[in-house]
Amino acid sequence: MTKFYITTAIPYVNAKPHIGHVLEFVQTDVVARYHRQKGQEVLLLSGSDENALKNVQAAEQAGVPVQQFIDENADFFKKLADALGVHFDVFQKGSDKKHHESSKRLWELCSKAGDIYKKAYEGLYCVGCEAFYTPEELNENQECLEHPGKKLEKISEENYFFRLSKYQPELIRLLEKDELKIIPTSRRNEVLAFLKQPLQDISISRSSERAKNWGVPVPGDDSQRMYVWFDALNIYQSGIGFGIDKERYKKWWPADVHVIGKGITRFHAVYWPAFLLSAKLPLLKSIFVHGYITMEGQKMSKSLGNVIDPFELVEKYGTDAVRYFFLREIPPTEDGDFSYEKFEARYNADLASGLGNLVARVITLATRISNFQFPISNEFSNPQFSKLLQEIRQKVDDALGKFEFTIALEDIWRVIQFCDKYIEINKPWEQPETKKEVIEDLLLAVSRIAGFLQPFLPETSEKIAQQLKQGNGQSLFPRLRGI
Repeated sequence: MTKFYITTAIPYVNAKPHIGHVLEFVQTDVVARYHRQKGQEVLLLSGSDENALKNVQAAEQAGVPVQQFIDENADFFKKLADALGVHFDVFQKGSDKKHHESSKRLWELCSKAGDIYKKAYEGLYCVGCEAFYTPEELNENQECLEHPGKKLEKISEENYFFRLSKYQPELIRLLEKDELKIIPTSRRNEVLAFLKQPLQDISISRSSERAKNWGVPVPGDDSQRMYVWFDALNIYQSGIGFGIDKERYKKWWPADVHVIGKGITRFHAVYWPAFLLSAKLPLLKSIFVHGYITMEGQKMSKSLGNVIDPFELVEKYGTDAVRYFFLREIPPTEDGDFSYEKFEARYNADLASGLGNLVARVITLATRISNFQFPISNEFSNPQFSKLLQEIRQKVDDALGKFEFTIALEDIWRVIQFCDKYIEINKPWEQPETKKEVIEDLLLAVSRIAGFLQPFLPETSEKIAQQLKQGNGQSLFPRLRGI
Protein backbone atom coordinates (compact mmCIF):
# COMPACT_ATOMS: atom_id res chain seq x y z
CA MET A 1 0.00 0.00 0.00
CA THR A 2 1.42 3.39 -0.98
CA LYS A 3 1.58 6.16 1.61
CA PHE A 4 0.36 9.75 1.32
CA TYR A 5 1.45 12.34 3.89
CA ILE A 6 -0.33 15.70 3.88
CA THR A 7 -0.22 18.63 6.29
CA THR A 8 -2.01 21.86 7.01
CA ALA A 9 0.09 24.87 7.93
CA ILE A 10 0.84 25.03 11.65
CA PRO A 11 -1.37 27.86 12.97
CA TYR A 12 -0.27 30.33 15.61
CA VAL A 13 -2.33 29.95 18.77
CA ASN A 14 -2.18 33.59 19.89
CA ALA A 15 -5.93 33.78 19.14
CA LYS A 16 -8.91 31.59 18.32
CA PRO A 17 -9.29 30.23 14.76
CA HIS A 18 -10.99 32.29 12.03
CA ILE A 19 -12.72 31.28 8.79
CA GLY A 20 -9.42 31.28 6.90
CA HIS A 21 -8.60 28.20 8.94
CA VAL A 22 -11.92 26.67 7.84
CA LEU A 23 -10.83 26.94 4.21
CA GLU A 24 -7.43 25.34 4.82
CA PHE A 25 -8.66 22.58 7.11
CA VAL A 26 -11.42 21.57 4.70
CA GLN A 27 -9.22 21.70 1.59
CA THR A 28 -6.63 19.51 3.28
CA ASP A 29 -9.24 17.07 4.56
CA VAL A 30 -10.74 16.65 1.07
CA VAL A 31 -7.33 15.69 -0.35
CA ALA A 32 -6.68 13.27 2.52
CA ARG A 33 -10.09 11.62 2.17
CA TYR A 34 -9.69 11.36 -1.61
CA HIS A 35 -6.37 9.52 -1.27
CA ARG A 36 -7.88 7.19 1.34
CA GLN A 37 -10.73 6.53 -1.07
CA LYS A 38 -8.11 5.51 -3.64
CA GLY A 39 -6.81 2.89 -1.22
CA GLN A 40 -3.67 4.69 -0.03
CA GLU A 41 -2.46 4.79 3.57
CA VAL A 42 -2.85 8.45 4.52
CA LEU A 43 -1.54 10.55 7.39
CA LEU A 44 -2.95 14.05 7.90
CA LEU A 45 -0.98 16.26 10.29
CA SER A 46 -1.73 19.60 11.82
CA GLY A 47 -0.54 21.19 15.03
CA SER A 48 -0.05 24.40 16.94
CA ASP A 49 2.78 26.89 16.53
CA GLU A 50 3.35 27.62 20.20
CA ASN A 51 6.86 29.05 20.46
CA ALA A 52 6.18 32.36 18.73
CA LEU A 53 6.86 35.69 20.42
CA LYS A 54 3.32 36.79 19.54
CA ASN A 55 1.96 33.95 21.70
CA VAL A 56 3.97 35.22 24.68
CA GLN A 57 2.74 38.79 24.15
CA ALA A 58 -0.88 37.67 23.74
CA ALA A 59 -0.69 35.60 26.94
CA GLU A 60 0.74 38.59 28.82
CA GLN A 61 -2.08 40.81 27.58
CA ALA A 62 -4.62 38.22 28.67
CA GLY A 63 -2.96 37.92 32.07
CA VAL A 64 -2.69 34.14 31.69
CA PRO A 65 0.40 31.89 31.99
CA VAL A 66 1.80 31.18 28.53
CA GLN A 67 1.36 27.39 28.68
CA GLN A 68 -2.23 27.68 29.84
CA PHE A 69 -2.96 30.30 27.16
CA ILE A 70 -1.60 28.25 24.27
CA ASP A 71 -3.18 25.02 25.52
CA GLU A 72 -6.62 26.66 25.62
CA ASN A 73 -6.26 28.16 22.14
CA ALA A 74 -4.81 24.96 20.65
CA ASP A 75 -7.94 23.17 21.88
CA PHE A 76 -10.10 25.60 19.88
CA PHE A 77 -8.30 24.54 16.69
CA LYS A 78 -8.87 20.87 17.46
CA LYS A 79 -12.53 21.59 18.22
CA LEU A 80 -12.89 23.49 14.95
CA ALA A 81 -11.52 20.49 13.06
CA ASP A 82 -14.06 18.26 14.82
CA ALA A 83 -16.89 20.68 14.00
CA LEU A 84 -15.87 20.59 10.32
CA GLY A 85 -15.66 16.80 10.16
CA VAL A 86 -11.88 17.03 9.72
CA HIS A 87 -9.83 14.22 11.22
CA PHE A 88 -6.19 14.92 12.09
CA ASP A 89 -4.16 11.74 12.48
CA VAL A 90 -1.55 13.81 14.31
CA PHE A 91 -1.90 17.16 16.09
CA GLN A 92 1.61 18.12 17.12
CA LYS A 93 2.01 20.83 19.74
CA GLY A 94 5.09 23.04 19.48
CA SER A 95 5.59 23.11 23.26
CA ASP A 96 5.80 19.33 23.44
CA LYS A 97 9.18 18.27 24.85
CA LYS A 98 9.63 15.56 22.22
CA HIS A 99 9.17 18.24 19.57
CA HIS A 100 11.85 20.33 21.30
CA GLU A 101 14.27 17.42 21.10
CA SER A 102 13.44 16.93 17.43
CA SER A 103 14.10 20.61 16.64
CA LYS A 104 17.39 20.47 18.50
CA ARG A 105 18.37 17.53 16.30
CA LEU A 106 17.60 19.54 13.16
CA TRP A 107 19.68 22.44 14.50
CA GLU A 108 22.61 20.12 15.23
CA LEU A 109 22.54 18.71 11.67
CA CYS A 110 22.52 22.20 10.13
CA SER A 111 25.32 23.25 12.48
CA LYS A 112 27.33 20.15 11.54
CA ALA A 113 27.03 21.23 7.89
CA GLY A 114 28.68 24.55 8.83
CA ASP A 115 25.53 26.54 8.06
CA ILE A 116 24.92 28.21 11.43
CA TYR A 117 26.99 31.12 12.74
CA LYS A 118 26.55 33.93 15.26
CA LYS A 119 26.71 37.68 14.63
CA ALA A 120 25.32 40.99 15.84
CA TYR A 121 22.32 42.20 13.89
CA GLU A 122 19.96 45.14 13.66
CA GLY A 123 16.72 44.95 11.71
CA LEU A 124 13.00 45.66 11.46
CA TYR A 125 10.91 42.88 13.00
CA CYS A 126 7.22 42.17 12.37
CA VAL A 127 5.79 40.29 15.34
CA GLY A 128 2.71 39.38 13.25
CA CYS A 129 4.85 37.51 10.71
CA GLU A 130 7.59 36.62 13.20
CA ALA A 131 10.08 37.78 10.58
CA PHE A 132 12.73 40.41 9.89
CA TYR A 133 12.25 42.59 6.80
CA THR A 134 14.50 44.90 4.84
CA PRO A 135 13.16 48.40 3.97
CA GLU A 136 12.81 47.26 0.33
CA GLU A 137 10.33 44.55 1.35
CA LEU A 138 7.93 46.99 3.06
CA ASN A 139 5.18 49.23 1.65
CA GLU A 140 5.51 52.97 1.02
CA ASN A 141 4.77 53.63 4.71
CA GLN A 142 7.50 51.18 5.74
CA GLU A 143 4.90 48.73 7.01
CA CYS A 144 4.72 44.97 6.55
CA LEU A 145 2.63 43.99 3.52
CA GLU A 146 0.86 41.28 5.51
CA HIS A 147 0.16 43.50 8.53
CA PRO A 148 -0.21 47.12 7.33
CA GLY A 149 -0.85 49.65 10.04
CA LYS A 150 1.25 47.82 12.61
CA LYS A 151 4.57 49.39 13.50
CA LEU A 152 7.64 47.20 13.07
CA GLU A 153 10.05 46.81 15.96
CA LYS A 154 13.67 47.85 15.51
CA ILE A 155 15.67 45.01 17.02
CA SER A 156 19.39 45.03 17.74
CA GLU A 157 20.93 41.91 19.26
CA GLU A 158 23.35 39.05 18.69
CA ASN A 159 21.68 36.09 16.99
CA TYR A 160 22.52 32.86 15.21
CA PHE A 161 22.23 33.00 11.44
CA PHE A 162 21.63 30.36 8.79
CA ARG A 163 23.59 30.41 5.50
CA LEU A 164 20.53 30.66 3.29
CA SER A 165 22.56 32.23 0.48
CA LYS A 166 24.57 29.01 0.18
CA TYR A 167 21.48 27.17 -1.09
CA GLN A 168 20.25 29.77 -3.55
CA PRO A 169 21.43 27.97 -6.74
CA GLU A 170 20.05 24.60 -5.62
CA LEU A 171 16.69 26.08 -4.62
CA ILE A 172 16.36 27.73 -8.04
CA ARG A 173 17.19 24.43 -9.75
CA LEU A 174 14.67 22.49 -7.67
CA LEU A 175 11.86 24.89 -8.53
CA GLU A 176 12.73 25.27 -12.19
CA LYS A 177 12.85 21.47 -12.60
CA ASP A 178 9.64 21.03 -10.57
CA GLU A 179 11.48 18.68 -8.22
CA LEU A 180 9.88 20.83 -5.56
CA LYS A 181 6.44 21.57 -7.00
CA ILE A 182 4.53 24.72 -6.05
CA ILE A 183 0.86 25.00 -6.96
CA PRO A 184 -0.30 27.29 -8.51
CA THR A 185 2.36 28.27 -11.05
CA SER A 186 1.93 31.96 -10.18
CA ARG A 187 3.24 31.30 -6.64
CA ARG A 188 6.12 29.26 -8.03
CA ASN A 189 7.05 32.20 -10.25
CA GLU A 190 6.91 34.60 -7.28
CA VAL A 191 9.31 32.40 -5.31
CA LEU A 192 11.68 32.10 -8.28
CA ALA A 193 11.66 35.89 -8.69
CA PHE A 194 12.59 36.25 -5.02
CA LEU A 195 15.35 33.66 -5.33
CA LYS A 196 16.90 35.37 -8.35
CA GLN A 197 17.62 38.47 -6.28
CA PRO A 198 20.58 38.63 -3.87
CA LEU A 199 19.61 36.25 -1.05
CA GLN A 200 20.46 37.26 2.52
CA ASP A 201 21.30 34.85 5.32
CA ILE A 202 18.54 34.75 7.93
CA SER A 203 18.44 35.04 11.70
CA ILE A 204 17.32 31.74 13.24
CA SER A 205 17.40 32.65 16.92
CA ARG A 206 16.41 35.42 19.27
CA SER A 207 17.65 36.29 22.73
CA SER A 208 16.08 34.32 25.56
CA GLU A 209 15.47 37.67 27.24
CA ARG A 210 13.34 38.98 24.34
CA ALA A 211 11.62 35.58 24.08
CA LYS A 212 10.91 35.66 27.83
CA ASN A 213 12.72 32.30 28.03
CA TRP A 214 9.89 30.72 26.01
CA GLY A 215 10.56 28.32 23.16
CA VAL A 216 13.23 25.81 22.20
CA PRO A 217 16.68 26.55 23.69
CA VAL A 218 19.53 26.65 21.18
CA PRO A 219 21.74 23.58 21.76
CA GLY A 220 24.72 24.63 23.86
CA ASP A 221 23.56 28.24 24.34
CA ASP A 222 20.71 28.83 26.78
CA SER A 223 20.95 32.60 26.19
CA GLN A 224 19.20 32.04 22.82
CA ARG A 225 15.90 30.53 21.73
CA MET A 226 15.26 29.11 18.27
CA TYR A 227 13.57 31.39 15.76
CA VAL A 228 9.94 30.34 15.56
CA TRP A 229 10.06 29.45 11.86
CA PHE A 230 13.05 27.14 12.30
CA ASP A 231 11.21 25.39 15.10
CA ALA A 232 7.62 25.42 13.77
CA LEU A 233 8.42 24.11 10.30
CA ASN A 234 10.03 21.12 11.97
CA ILE A 235 6.61 20.14 13.37
CA TYR A 236 6.06 18.51 9.97
CA GLN A 237 8.90 16.14 10.92
CA SER A 238 8.64 15.92 14.70
CA GLY A 239 4.99 14.90 14.41
CA ILE A 240 6.02 11.76 12.53
CA GLY A 241 9.02 10.88 14.67
CA PHE A 242 12.06 12.81 13.41
CA GLY A 243 14.79 12.44 16.05
CA ILE A 244 12.40 10.31 18.11
CA ASP A 245 11.18 7.27 16.13
CA LYS A 246 13.36 6.38 13.11
CA GLU A 247 11.07 3.78 11.61
CA ARG A 248 7.98 5.98 11.78
CA TYR A 249 9.85 8.91 10.31
CA LYS A 250 11.26 6.77 7.51
CA LYS A 251 7.77 5.46 6.71
CA TRP A 252 6.10 8.87 6.31
CA TRP A 253 8.71 11.45 5.34
CA PRO A 254 8.92 13.23 2.94
CA ALA A 255 5.60 15.06 2.98
CA ASP A 256 3.67 14.65 -0.26
CA VAL A 257 2.09 18.08 0.11
CA HIS A 258 2.01 21.01 2.53
CA VAL A 259 -1.23 23.02 2.30
CA ILE A 260 -0.59 26.66 3.24
CA GLY A 261 -1.84 30.23 2.84
CA LYS A 262 -0.11 32.60 0.43
CA GLY A 263 1.35 34.78 3.21
CA ILE A 264 3.78 32.07 4.35
CA THR A 265 4.94 30.80 0.96
CA ARG A 266 8.51 32.03 1.35
CA PHE A 267 8.99 30.24 4.66
CA HIS A 268 7.84 26.93 3.15
CA ALA A 269 9.31 27.23 -0.34
CA VAL A 270 12.67 28.83 0.53
CA TYR A 271 13.61 28.53 4.20
CA TRP A 272 12.20 25.05 4.86
CA PRO A 273 13.80 23.25 1.89
CA ALA A 274 17.07 25.06 2.64
CA PHE A 275 17.05 23.74 6.22
CA LEU A 276 16.40 20.24 4.90
CA LEU A 277 19.16 20.52 2.29
CA SER A 278 21.58 21.65 4.99
CA ALA A 279 20.58 18.77 7.28
CA LYS A 280 20.87 16.35 4.33
CA LEU A 281 17.30 15.21 4.79
CA PRO A 282 14.80 14.35 2.02
CA LEU A 283 12.86 17.30 0.64
CA LEU A 284 9.10 17.73 0.75
CA LYS A 285 7.47 16.97 -2.62
CA SER A 286 4.98 19.80 -3.15
CA ILE A 287 3.30 22.88 -1.71
CA PHE A 288 -0.29 23.87 -2.43
CA VAL A 289 -0.94 27.57 -1.79
CA HIS A 290 -4.43 28.96 -1.24
CA GLY A 291 -5.54 32.58 -1.05
CA TYR A 292 -7.30 34.64 1.60
CA ILE A 293 -10.96 35.18 2.41
CA THR A 294 -12.52 38.62 2.44
CA MET A 295 -15.87 39.61 3.91
CA GLU A 296 -18.07 41.37 1.38
CA GLY A 297 -14.97 42.61 -0.41
CA GLN A 298 -13.13 43.80 2.71
CA LYS A 299 -10.28 42.28 4.66
CA MET A 300 -11.59 40.83 7.90
CA SER A 301 -10.59 42.67 11.06
CA LYS A 302 -11.95 43.15 14.55
CA SER A 303 -11.85 46.93 14.11
CA LEU A 304 -14.23 46.69 11.13
CA GLY A 305 -16.48 44.34 13.05
CA ASN A 306 -16.68 41.86 10.16
CA VAL A 307 -14.99 38.86 11.77
CA ILE A 308 -17.06 35.67 11.52
CA ASP A 309 -17.01 33.02 14.23
CA PRO A 310 -16.54 29.70 12.38
CA PHE A 311 -18.18 27.75 15.21
CA GLU A 312 -21.33 29.85 14.92
CA LEU A 313 -21.34 29.35 11.15
CA VAL A 314 -21.27 25.55 11.52
CA GLU A 315 -23.87 25.60 14.27
CA LYS A 316 -26.26 27.70 12.15
CA TYR A 317 -25.93 25.93 8.78
CA GLY A 318 -24.38 22.52 9.47
CA THR A 319 -20.98 20.99 8.84
CA ASP A 320 -21.38 19.95 5.22
CA ALA A 321 -23.10 23.17 4.16
CA VAL A 322 -20.04 25.08 5.43
CA ARG A 323 -17.64 22.65 3.78
CA TYR A 324 -19.54 22.95 0.51
CA PHE A 325 -19.51 26.75 0.40
CA PHE A 326 -15.77 27.05 0.98
CA LEU A 327 -14.96 24.33 -1.54
CA ARG A 328 -17.41 25.45 -4.21
CA GLU A 329 -17.47 29.25 -3.90
CA ILE A 330 -13.88 30.13 -2.91
CA PRO A 331 -11.33 29.82 -5.77
CA PRO A 332 -8.77 27.25 -4.55
CA THR A 333 -5.66 29.33 -5.30
CA GLU A 334 -6.98 32.90 -5.25
CA ASP A 335 -8.65 35.20 -2.75
CA GLY A 336 -12.38 34.61 -2.33
CA ASP A 337 -15.22 36.53 -0.78
CA PHE A 338 -17.67 35.46 1.91
CA SER A 339 -21.09 36.95 2.57
CA TYR A 340 -24.15 35.47 4.19
CA GLU A 341 -26.14 36.33 1.07
CA LYS A 342 -23.76 34.29 -1.12
CA PHE A 343 -23.71 31.47 1.40
CA GLU A 344 -27.48 31.14 1.64
CA ALA A 345 -27.99 31.49 -2.12
CA ARG A 346 -25.48 28.70 -2.77
CA TYR A 347 -27.07 26.57 -0.04
CA ASN A 348 -30.59 26.88 -1.45
CA ALA A 349 -29.65 26.49 -5.11
CA ASP A 350 -27.11 23.66 -4.90
CA LEU A 351 -27.83 21.78 -1.69
CA ALA A 352 -31.55 22.20 -0.95
CA SER A 353 -32.99 22.48 -4.49
CA GLY A 354 -30.20 20.51 -6.15
CA LEU A 355 -28.71 17.56 -4.28
CA GLY A 356 -31.26 17.30 -1.47
CA ASN A 357 -34.26 17.54 -3.78
CA LEU A 358 -32.89 14.89 -6.17
CA VAL A 359 -32.21 12.35 -3.42
CA ALA A 360 -35.63 12.79 -1.82
CA ARG A 361 -37.37 12.70 -5.21
CA VAL A 362 -35.69 9.50 -6.43
CA ILE A 363 -36.21 7.58 -3.19
CA THR A 364 -39.85 8.67 -3.09
CA LEU A 365 -40.31 7.37 -6.65
CA ALA A 366 -38.77 4.03 -5.65
CA THR A 367 -41.13 3.62 -2.69
CA ARG A 368 -44.11 3.83 -5.09
CA ILE A 369 -43.08 0.53 -6.71
CA SER A 370 -44.73 -2.36 -4.90
CA ASN A 371 -42.33 -4.83 -3.27
CA PHE A 372 -39.33 -2.74 -4.33
CA GLN A 373 -36.13 -4.00 -2.76
CA PHE A 374 -33.27 -1.85 -1.45
CA PRO A 375 -30.32 -1.81 -2.07
CA ILE A 376 -30.36 -1.42 -5.80
CA SER A 377 -28.63 -2.98 -8.83
CA ASN A 378 -24.95 -2.30 -9.46
CA GLU A 379 -25.30 -1.95 -13.25
CA PHE A 380 -27.01 0.74 -15.30
CA SER A 381 -29.57 -0.37 -17.88
CA ASN A 382 -29.14 2.91 -19.78
CA PRO A 383 -25.63 3.27 -21.29
CA GLN A 384 -25.93 7.08 -21.07
CA PHE A 385 -25.51 6.82 -17.33
CA SER A 386 -22.51 4.50 -17.58
CA LYS A 387 -20.77 6.82 -20.03
CA LEU A 388 -21.49 9.96 -17.98
CA LEU A 389 -20.40 8.46 -14.67
CA GLN A 390 -17.16 7.16 -16.17
CA GLU A 391 -16.44 10.59 -17.64
CA ILE A 392 -17.19 12.37 -14.35
CA ARG A 393 -15.00 9.95 -12.39
CA GLN A 394 -12.05 10.84 -14.63
CA LYS A 395 -12.78 14.56 -14.44
CA VAL A 396 -13.05 14.53 -10.65
CA ASP A 397 -9.79 12.58 -10.39
CA ASP A 398 -8.04 15.06 -12.68
CA ALA A 399 -9.43 18.07 -10.80
CA LEU A 400 -8.47 16.79 -7.36
CA GLY A 401 -4.98 15.94 -8.62
CA LYS A 402 -4.65 19.68 -9.33
CA PHE A 403 -6.45 20.81 -6.13
CA GLU A 404 -9.27 22.22 -8.28
CA PHE A 405 -12.06 21.68 -5.77
CA THR A 406 -14.57 24.00 -7.44
CA ILE A 407 -14.19 22.24 -10.80
CA ALA A 408 -14.58 18.80 -9.21
CA LEU A 409 -17.83 19.87 -7.56
CA GLU A 410 -19.10 21.47 -10.78
CA ASP A 411 -18.58 18.12 -12.50
CA ILE A 412 -20.38 16.19 -9.77
CA TRP A 413 -23.32 18.59 -10.05
CA ARG A 414 -23.48 17.77 -13.77
CA VAL A 415 -24.65 14.30 -12.73
CA ILE A 416 -27.34 15.83 -10.51
CA GLN A 417 -28.52 18.01 -13.40
CA PHE A 418 -28.53 15.01 -15.78
CA CYS A 419 -30.67 13.05 -13.32
CA ASP A 420 -33.14 15.94 -13.00
CA LYS A 421 -33.52 16.12 -16.79
CA TYR A 422 -33.81 12.33 -17.02
CA ILE A 423 -36.71 12.41 -14.59
CA GLU A 424 -38.49 15.14 -16.53
CA ILE A 425 -38.06 13.31 -19.86
CA ASN A 426 -39.15 9.87 -18.61
CA LYS A 427 -41.82 11.00 -16.11
CA PRO A 428 -41.49 7.87 -13.95
CA TRP A 429 -44.08 9.17 -11.47
CA GLU A 430 -46.81 8.52 -14.05
CA GLN A 431 -46.25 4.75 -14.24
CA PRO A 432 -43.65 3.77 -11.63
CA GLU A 433 -44.39 0.03 -11.98
CA THR A 434 -43.58 0.01 -15.71
CA LYS A 435 -40.59 2.32 -15.36
CA LYS A 436 -38.73 0.33 -12.77
CA GLU A 437 -35.48 0.37 -14.80
CA VAL A 438 -35.58 4.18 -15.02
CA ILE A 439 -35.93 4.44 -11.24
CA GLU A 440 -33.21 1.82 -10.64
CA ASP A 441 -30.82 3.78 -12.85
CA LEU A 442 -31.60 6.94 -10.91
CA LEU A 443 -31.04 5.18 -7.59
CA LEU A 444 -27.69 3.85 -8.78
CA ALA A 445 -26.74 7.33 -10.02
CA VAL A 446 -27.58 8.79 -6.59
CA SER A 447 -25.43 6.08 -5.00
CA ARG A 448 -22.51 7.04 -7.27
CA ILE A 449 -23.04 10.73 -6.47
CA ALA A 450 -22.74 9.84 -2.78
CA GLY A 451 -19.43 8.13 -3.53
CA PHE A 452 -18.13 11.16 -5.42
CA LEU A 453 -19.13 13.42 -2.54
CA GLN A 454 -17.46 11.39 0.20
CA PRO A 455 -14.24 13.48 0.30
CA PHE A 456 -16.19 16.75 0.10
CA LEU A 457 -19.35 16.18 2.15
CA PRO A 458 -18.67 13.08 4.26
CA GLU A 459 -21.74 13.37 6.53
CA THR A 460 -24.06 13.85 3.57
CA SER A 461 -22.46 10.99 1.65
CA GLU A 462 -23.10 8.67 4.59
CA LYS A 463 -26.69 9.93 5.01
CA ILE A 464 -27.44 9.25 1.33
CA ALA A 465 -26.00 5.74 1.61
CA GLN A 466 -28.20 5.07 4.67
CA GLN A 467 -31.31 6.49 3.00
CA LEU A 468 -30.75 4.27 -0.05
CA LYS A 469 -30.49 1.20 2.20
CA GLN A 470 -33.58 2.08 4.19
CA GLY A 471 -35.70 3.58 1.41
CA ASN A 472 -36.15 6.73 3.44
CA GLY A 473 -35.75 10.04 1.62
CA GLN A 474 -35.70 12.55 4.48
CA SER A 475 -34.64 16.11 3.66
CA LEU A 476 -30.84 16.45 3.63
CA PHE A 477 -30.81 20.25 3.41
CA PRO A 478 -34.04 21.99 4.44
CA ARG A 479 -34.52 25.10 2.35
CA LEU A 480 -33.57 28.39 4.03
CA ARG A 481 -36.42 30.88 4.12
CA GLY A 482 -36.44 34.64 3.80
CA ILE A 483 -33.79 35.19 1.11
